[in-house]
Amino acid sequence: GYQRRVRGTASILTRKALAKILGVGIATSLFAFTRTKATTSENKKEFLKKLDNSTYVPTRAEQLKTLKKDKVFDLLVIGGGATGTGVALDAVTRGLKVALIERDDFSSGTSSRSTKLIHGGVRYLQKAVMNLDYGQFKLVLEALSERQNFLNNAPHLTRKLPIITPCYSWWEIPYYWVGLKMYDLLSGTKKLGRAGYIDRDESLRRFPMLAGEDLKGAVVYYDGQMNDSRVNVGLALTAAAYGAAVCNHVEVTSLLKEKETGKIKGATVRDTINGDQWNIQAKAVVNATGPFSDFVRLLDNPNAPKMICPSSGVHVVLPDYYSPEGMGLIIPKTKDGRVVFMLPWEGKTIAGTTDSSVEITDHPSPHENEIQFILESISDFLTVQVRRQDVLSAWSGIRPLALELNSADTASISRDHVVSTSESGLVTIAGGKWTTYRRMAKDAVDQAIKVANLTTRRDCITDQLPLLGAKGWSPSLFCQLAQNYYRLKHQRHFFNKENISQDIAQHLSNAYGTRAYLVCDIAQDGFGKRLAHGYPFLEAEVVYAIRYEMAETAIDVLARRLRLAFLDSTTCYGALKRTVKIMAGQLNWDEARIKKETEMALETLQMMTVGRVDEDTRHKPDPATASSDGSKAQEEYDATV
Repeated sequence: GYQRRVRGTASILTRKALAKILGVGIATSLFAFTRTKATTSENKKEFLKKLDNSTYVPTRAEQLKTLKKDKVFDLLVIGGGATGTGVALDAVTRGLKVALIERDDFSSGTSSRSTKLIHGGVRYLQKAVMNLDYGQFKLVLEALSERQNFLNNAPHLTRKLPIITPCYSWWEIPYYWVGLKMYDLLSGTKKLGRAGYIDRDESLRRFPMLAGEDLKGAVVYYDGQMNDSRVNVGLALTAAAYGAAVCNHVEVTSLLKEKETGKIKGATVRDTINGDQWNIQAKAVVNATGPFSDFVRLLDNPNAPKMICPSSGVHVVLPDYYSPEGMGLIIPKTKDGRVVFMLPWEGKTIAGTTDSSVEITDHPSPHENEIQFILESISDFLTVQVRRQDVLSAWSGIRPLALELNSADTASISRDHVVSTSESGLVTIAGGKWTTYRRMAKDAVDQAIKVANLTTRRDCITDQLPLLGAKGWSPSLFCQLAQNYYRLKHQRHFFNKENISQDIAQHLSNAYGTRAYLVCDIAQDGFGKRLAHGYPFLEAEVVYAIRYEMAETAIDVLARRLRLAFLDSTTCYGALKRTVKIMAGQLNWDEARIKKETEMALETLQMMTVGRVDEDTRHKPDPATASSDGSKAQEEYDATV
């Protein structure tokens, strides 16, 4: 009876809230927006194809040759994050000749440091309703539509995740129920599950770590979750498979312009690995460099006004016992009004995030006060003793928010994206969020086509374009891997043959989709050891990352291909020596390069291990030891696993 009364009251409140924020005209557009679109053209049907594990992706060396020899590209994309690679994929599948360069590695910046959610944004919906803000509402609506496209196009790298919202006052139950039911309503036919109220006992059964004192019940809703950097790498590789020339570790040093008109016509670039420098000619240039958008805009115009308002988002990784495998937690309002999530991810628990102003830097590092804020925020809602030494890794990402001069704090700035065009024709895409990367890319390509008067063969088709590895994938693929493959491990003076275990098979299936078969082939060729105790990552993945995913540095592999640096930075120290050794053999590194790679990786890992308490740092090998002989424990493990 109580639940019926709550639902009845909530239904009335929902209708009133929608009436206020939408109005008749906007409500009509809402239902038009959520309606499933029909396939547009026969041309699209003929072109659209799903790539499989046999699809060839050019190597980085081959991509460099293309970038150097081809005379003029239709479009040059600067930036290899989510938006930049999305732009490249959108443009190349429209029939344009596309080049993309990234100064560091694909997803080396903000795109690998997200909360890993594919979501509309319950916080933005709350602001939309409370402030009658149509801009925030439109952002939620767009993101909810894109959420389903995201899940469809990368099923192996994403999943739907129920998230529990605990209620410790009776009034919170109808309040959150109304808001999350509205969230469902805006999802239309694309909702991932039905939000609903559960009582106290059911709340504790689903999330046993939840503090039970004064708990009245909870509201559960659904959003998506992803492996962000692997999606980003997948976008780059898919664009390459369709014909785009994409390359990491290539930076822009200056922009090229026509002398007579001053219009942009390309860029001078430099390979940061070997120092080679050359020009790339292009009819249009898109600046998709996230937090560094203003730096590229200053290359175009030294007097360009500031466009980016950077915001720092810090996350920490905790052991798996902080959350159940299939349920996340949202703390809707912390002591200072922020929202904090606690989510299961890759066998661990992610907690975050903060939202504060920050200076733009290449390598942002989390501050201890931000880590403590997250730990204190979740400790009030858990029965688990929240300890500083439980933090396995911590990282900071810089959100490239589009600046609104009237907003004093970054938490109140909309995450909507902005497309701007300079007098010379430089197209900049900024703001937005991971979930809407595809829509952002579409808008940027539309603008570039308009600015440079480019001719395309077809309209945008990325709403139905699966990423590399998606074709033929199913959640049961790991069974085939476990049954049909083995891993060959070199142990001192002999090789040992062992079946692929379930945890490894599930990891490979989820990380690579149907291309997991290629990884298994490499594992059967003598690279079958685990890289680190307690983790499913194999030596074969290092080789695969080099051969098929353009990995050029140790951190490319450990942070953005395997995710070990993000999951457990201390354990990653132990895996570093073996990773560098494998890469040296595959890429013919000399001793100087081996030393450089080790030092660079140690510097990155140190930033992700910052502030670990003394009792925990005893597990971290000394940098000098890690760069030569490795820790004794890791050496013993190497000989057995």
